[in-house]
Amino acid sequence: MRLALRMNTYQNLSRRALCIAGCALASLSISDAAHAAGVLAGTLIENTATATYKSGAATASVTSNKVTVKVDELLDVAVTTLSTAPAVAGSGPAVLVYSVTNSGNGPEAFDLAADPQVAGNAFDGTITQLALDTNDNGIYEAGIDTVLGAGAATPALAPDRSIKVFVLVTAPAGATDAQTSQVRLTALAATGTGTPGNSFSGQGEGGGDAVVGLTSASANSLASLIASLAAVTLTKTAAITDQFNTAKPVPGATVNQAILVQDAQSVSCHPINTGDHPQPQTNRDQPCDCESGPHAFALPTLRFGRIGPVVHSHSDVLLICHQACSHGAPNYCGERA
Repeated sequence: MRLALRMNTYQNLSRRALCIAGCALASLSISDAAHAAGVLAGTLIENTATATYKSGAATASVTSNKVTVKVDELLDVAVTTLSTAPAVAGSGPAVLVYSVTNSGNGPEAFDLAADPQVAGNAFDGTITQLALDTNDNGIYEAGIDTVLGAGAATPALAPDRSIKVFVLVTAPAGATDAQTSQVRLTALAATGTGTPGNSFSGQGEGGGDAVVGLTSASANSLASLIASLAAVTLTKTAAITDQFNTAKPVPGATVNQAILVQDAQSVSCHPINTGDHPQPQTNRDQPCDCESGPHAFALPTLRFGRIGPVVHSHSDVLLICHQACSHGAPNYCGERA
């Protein structure tokens, strides 16, 4: 008797065949080529075996029962930081940008948690909002991007799909300029997390099991922010003196100008051009040599002629210092040239 054995495996309506022939079979061992890795969760893999044999002049065949295997869902996730430089936290919140990727094989939603209390922080910020990048442009847009409420999860992500997440965080009142901090964003599979290999019966795609992958179905990433708390205000005043003591801008009158510079925080020095005239080529890099707090600077006096005020070729470039340093008046940071 000659016997030919054929095994048919069906996966997503595709057919695989394996044919083995022999004169006598004492035992049979078949390795199925259909493997679940990379196969979508819920996929049905069907397998049957057909034996064709000849006995004398007759040829016949027999088919085995069908064995069906449903691919379980693998729970895996990846989180990366997209912010390439520390985000600035000043008068408004810093915006940190992350990416959450479903690295499993079935659609899955993810719970998100942002933690500002990271070891080594100079300050711990306050999380004000989490939002999803609705139009995928990588830029936070209030009123456009979807705000996640407390305890809300992302929409279900298809396998290998990513979504950008914005975390808005403010610096506390006690933070000082140039201090840095980090925020950790953690994503957890909504179905569940745990030790790799643990499973959640019947909770996978298509009614199969959900199995925790090598990431433990949880991942996190850190993004940085830096405090930039300079709060500089300029108040400009002008007083007119004329020969009639009427404070009128008539020919012959003078205009005495002054600027009051106020800084609210203790930060590093920055050059500020009052914008009255082009910046001069001298005294641009005066060292910081002033105290924090309000400072008054006299501007050039304008004298009115018969046609109008004389425009002086002069600029008032101020270096506003917001850090304590010894200083003796009146040589503030960056006298006018």
